[in-house]
Amino acid sequence: MSKGSNTPVPGTALRVELGWRPGPGVPDADASALLLVAGKVRSDGDFVFYNQPAHASGAVRHEGKRTVGGRVTDTLLADLPRVEGAIERIVLAASADGGTFGQVPGLYIEVTDAATGQVVARFDSPGATVETAFVLGEFYRRQGGWKFRAVGQGYSSGLEGLATDFGITVDQPQHTAPPAARTTPARPGHPAASPQPAASPQPAEPPAPARPAATPPPQPPAPPVRLSKVTLTKAAPSVSLAKQGGTSGALRVNLNWQMRRQSPGWGGRWSSRGDLDLDLCALYELTDGRKGVVQALGNAFGSLHRPPYIHLDGDDRTGAAARGENLTVNLDHTNDFRRILVFVTIYEGATSFADLHATVTLQPQHGAPIEFSLDECTVASPVCALALITNTGGDLLVQREARYLVPERGASPQRTIDRAYGWGMNWTPGRK
Repeated sequence: MSKGSNTPVPGTALRVELGWRPGPGVPDADASALLLVAGKVRSDGDFVFYNQPAHASGAVRHEGKRTVGGRVTDTLLADLPRVEGAIERIVLAASADGGTFGQVPGLYIEVTDAATGQVVARFDSPGATVETAFVLGEFYRRQGGWKFRAVGQGYSSGLEGLATDFGITVDQPQHTAPPAARTTPARPGHPAASPQPAASPQPAEPPAPARPAATPPPQPPAPPVRLSKVTLTKAAPSVSLAKQGGTSGALRVNLNWQMRRQSPGWGGRWSSRGDLDLDLCALYELTDGRKGVVQALGNAFGSLHRPPYIHLDGDDRTGAAARGENLTVNLDHTNDFRRILVFVTIYEGATSFADLHATVTLQPQHGAPIEFSLDECTVASPVCALALITNTGGDLLVQREARYLVPERGASPQRTIDRAYGWGMNWTPGRK
């Protein structure tokens, strides 16, 4: 398609793929979608991106990033039958992280039917130069159906500029505190003095009339959208949770992946028994010396509000970013942790991680998300260490591991990861 052209698309679930060629000096890019009414979002909830990966209606979700065949892709799913009737347009955009779109070679947007994989629209080389955010296309309603338009319009103000242009309230760092109300300073050891009443007290005002029962109480405004994120790489593999604002609440660890039914790697060892089943796990060591594992195997799902303060949400076989495998860590108990090793094993469907493309995201409740991709697996490995979280002076340091391990003959993946990181636990066979 050429810039400004349009084409009808089927009113089904459609997959939207943003793609480009990676390389030295090429910035990362992130796909996003805005659901619009009269050109604006109704609320910040109509913005779908890496920090808010699913719309409340379920109609649009962010599926995550992949590296396949010499290109990087970031994918959205738009389930058009589920789009609310008030929504007139879905803007499909991207933001560059660490550069401009003029530095991103082979940039394209492709729309396929999610059920059949058939390409229904594609827009290549939108002509970007100095832009740091870009609207590549949009879905819009026309005569009872849907159409796709190739847009190719950029912003030099990044994701923030794009978001605010469509009505999103963006979280801004506060540089100065608002002036405080004037009060009498408290003396040490004494409560602050209360304001003194006037010499002649005024009669009390009559109580306000009761609010009608049918009128709901006013709701506090929703918090602004946070756009910041941290990407861990081999060159910059670690980050402090405290410096990102993640000092309390829940830390959600998500693993999503792209499943392959057949692979040329390792002698075609992908199984024909069904989907690939990966298990997200965590070894933990508490400050009181207790050690253990949280995993689906043996139903050792852990607990969020009592030791080990880590909980495995469930067992997923899709790998989708909105689901995938999820662990939750209770950061209100940071001082109880000595170290946590997050790892993944193959339960069934394959004998190696060869040709698996996976992304790990750590999302603190009150801080910027931390994400990284796994490197290509070049060994016959069924277990991968993902991240090591270590308590350093009351702060949790997240270290990207992305380390594939090969078990010795007769050793389980769990025993292999234990030996590699010196946990010193005893292991017995288990099942789920």
